[in-house]
Amino acid sequence: MQDALMTPQEVTQLFTRADGRFVFARWGRPIAPVVFGVEDSTLEVIKGALEAVAALSGHKLAETDPELGANLMVFFFRDWDELPEVPNLDRLIPDLGPLVARLKSVDANQYRVFRFDEAGGIKAAFVFVRMDAELSKLPADVLALSQVVQTFLLWSDTAFTDRSPLAVLQDSTILRPDIAALVRAAYDPVLPVAADDPSHALRLQARMQAAPPDA
Repeated sequence: MQDALMTPQEVTQLFTRADGRFVFARWGRPIAPVVFGVEDSTLEVIKGALEAVAALSGHKLAETDPELGANLMVFFFRDWDELPEVPNLDRLIPDLGPLVARLKSVDANQYRVFRFDEAGGIKAAFVFVRMDAELSKLPADVLALSQVVQTFLLWSDTAFTDRSPLAVLQDSTILRPDIAALVRAAYDPVLPVAADDPSHALRLQARMQAAPPDA
């Protein structure tokens, strides 16, 4: 695909946080998801998005995680004040109260929390999506694919503030070809599950170039 190539600098920026640190991580174990707060029809759409990105990356999905049960928890809700009412969520997310207060103060509509294993790979993720007026306008497939791709890697906190990871092709919403190529490269088994050196971006970009353009 013509748009599948990025420069090393562009790859670096996608994993460079606002404080200047380069931090890359992918899942180190199969993803066992559970979704709260949606109807069955939407649940099927989210499942489809998970399966699509898993197939793209070559990473596995699972019914359960032997250590955690579900290691990807996605919550959809209308108001941040609903989160502290979720039973035992404060045990999974330390300082849940102050976090909710901070998210309310900036009028955030989504937030992701990641947990990591000894190798630095992602072992769990918690995704919170507040369905405000902006997100409620999005079709379910667009919202699902956007959330899923942002959970498959530890992107920078500023990665998609200026440009969505999605694109429209013939009235269908897909991953941008360059983002799809990057996700595929990131899960190359030759590469480590985590890295904090910007030189890792060069290895990712090299594998993006080597991958078949329509794979």
